Amino acid sequence: MNPEDRIYGLVSLAKKAGKIAGGAYMVETSIKNGKSRLVILAGDISERSGKHFKDMCSYRHVPVYAFSDMETLGHAIGKEYRAAVSVNDDGFAKAIKELLLQMCKEDMGGNSADGKKDK
Repeated sequence: MNPEDRIYGLVSLAKKAGKIAGGAYMVETSIKNGKSRLVILAGDISERSGKHFKDMCSYRHVPVYAFSDMETLGHAIGKEYRAAVSVNDDGFAKAIKELLLQMCKEDMGGNSADGKKDK
């Protein structure tokens, strides 16, 4: 199973466990209340909304990643469209973050931070 499918699976599982806030208002509330451990923004979110969430997450030291699109991200949590999703559990957030970082590493050709090819 590729990392992208695993991320969707974890997001779906976190939703079933009640550890997800989906949609702009709910995500913003989770961030402001200190519940958010990771924020996932859809890749096709508007520039203004993306900046708003990134600034809010930066201020409150919450990791934020762009992933997928609004339709697919929404379907992962059983909704139509969602521009943003907040993961409100440390375990789920850690697992999803590792997969997102793995995807970034693969997109860059498997190079590590020092520029050497990983084995």
